[in-house]
Amino acid sequence: MINPASADHEGDKMQTVKKLFLRTALATAALAGLGHAPLAAAWEPVKPIEFVVPAGTGGGADQMARFIQGVAAKNNLTKQPIVVVNRSGGAGAEGFLAVKEAKGDPHKIIITLSNLFTTPLATGVPFNWRDLTPVQMLALDQFVLWVNEESPYKTAKAYFDAVKAAPPGSVKMAGTGSKQEDQIITVLLEKAAGKKITYIPFKGGGDVAVQLVGKHVDSTVNNPIEAESHWRAGKLRALCVFDKQPMPYKTKLTATQSWADVPTCPAAGLPVEYVMLRGIFMPPGVSQEQVAYYLDLFKKLRALPEWQEFMAKGAFNQTALTGSEFFDWLGKTEQMHRVLMKEAGFIAQ
Repeated sequence: MINPASADHEGDKMQTVKKLFLRTALATAALAGLGHAPLAAAWEPVKPIEFVVPAGTGGGADQMARFIQGVAAKNNLTKQPIVVVNRSGGAGAEGFLAVKEAKGDPHKIIITLSNLFTTPLATGVPFNWRDLTPVQMLALDQFVLWVNEESPYKTAKAYFDAVKAAPPGSVKMAGTGSKQEDQIITVLLEKAAGKKITYIPFKGGGDVAVQLVGKHVDSTVNNPIEAESHWRAGKLRALCVFDKQPMPYKTKLTATQSWADVPTCPAAGLPVEYVMLRGIFMPPGVSQEQVAYYLDLFKKLRALPEWQEFMAKGAFNQTALTGSEFFDWLGKTEQMHRVLMKEAGFIAQ
């Protein structure tokens, strides 16, 4: 016969053992879970982000950087403010060297254009895109052949025929910088026409557009976004886009035209093609975790309706690349510029 007191005692012992087992199991599970939990929160900036623009104010790169700055603030995409800084000296070399020298600083990013390739090739400045950390291609920017709305040239063919018939150097083309993308396109036009064009450089695309509005030059090869407001206002005429494919944006921006209505230059009889990078780089020596922060930032930004509106307004080619695909594209595009600039006599000796 079992003693009730003894049974109670045994029951208490069993309850105690069960409690100890449960506590041990919970503690073990918690410790095991620590192996799968992050040891620290993902990296985030702890001070303002300096967004370097290696070009002057008002141009395509500057407009995109300031758009990103505003949209990021409006949508609380970053806890720290983005501060746009223009460093256009030496055809952008000032900006590129500043980022190159900021090794390991994740609070500095730079937006790039074709001077990423053309500036070191033309000047011999000790810089190459491989000195930086590629983050992402945001888009490709187009180039459009523009004339004043009161110009006698109604079509790209009429303009091209006039260049071929004009005295050498009498046609004036305004562009951003010397031995940069605008002048490269101008040289390609010269070769196609067999006639010299006088190229006049300015600091930024905004200045270039103003020169054409004021009839101080005969034509420009500005990016769409650099001349879009003047086009809307009826001050400028878009003759053709330097690409194989027409621009896809069909919303009317003038009384009669959308970007999609602008013919391609090759189809209009001008055998010249050229597109430009809009990409993001960081200094050398940053971590993958820090790169990942900006990749996530731009992923969020590109998903916003404001970004789609900006892309349509500026008629961008929305190709976006990261990782090895972006790296490979950069290498091929650098070589393309080396060939074009050698043919134009722009390579530094």
